[in-house]
Amino acid sequence: MKNLLLTTALAFTLSAPAFASGTHDGGHDAAKPDDTAVMMIGMPGDRAKVDRTIEVSMSENDDGEMLFEPRELTIATGETIRFNITNMGELEHEFVIDTIDGNAEHKELMAKMDMEHDDPNSIRLDESGTGEIIWTFANEGTFEFACLIPGHYESGMHGPITVGEKQAQAEVILAMADVEYTTGKIKKVDAKAGKVTIIHGPLVNLDMPAMTMVFRADEAMIAKMSEGQNVEFVADRVKGKLTVTEMK
Repeated sequence: MKNLLLTTALAFTLSAPAFASGTHDGGHDAAKPDDTAVMMIGMPGDRAKVDRTIEVSMSENDDGEMLFEPRELTIATGETIRFNITNMGELEHEFVIDTIDGNAEHKELMAKMDMEHDDPNSIRLDESGTGEIIWTFANEGTFEFACLIPGHYESGMHGPITVGEKQAQAEVILAMADVEYTTGKIKKVDAKAGKVTIIHGPLVNLDMPAMTMVFRADEAMIAKMSEGQNVEFVADRVKGKLTVTEMK
């Protein structure tokens, strides 16, 4: 009888569910190896093959809304995007890209326990935190970016990702037609600091005259620059810093 009770207790212990807070480690595919739909949005991208960078900010406002900026994304099929993500709010937030159903499933799980994602398609940041996700969008469709921390999605932290070859290409062509490039000559490149000094003509979009200025630039763009190089470029303010956003 004593042996029977011990065997029964051990079986119950091994079968009982464990409820604990922690990290959702191992990725979606590790949890569901046969569920290919969870990664229909694509796959982790190659840093050396980034097509463009998108700046994403997360914040809250005085009305109780929790927000992403931009509010929606349009991406070309096959495009590799670097998301530079900054938490500009006073609360912890996360940025998760997935199918709409995938986000809904994980939001439901997170409502039951304190679970932090540790997947290549997500990142969680404390106040003033920064990070990045590099992702290749392999399939056409409508997907979603969201914060799945309980209550944040319901407060507005989600938006659509439209992936489609024709629509994205048309928007890129239209955007390029509206962009006015400035000519300049690169005086100095500081790759480590992510800065470039350019002797340039007037920056019409910024209402600035011709002069020599220091600009920020992302890693992929810096790699294409060299001292003495003549360039045509577009600059804008990104997080309050003058930044080269496009270059011919």
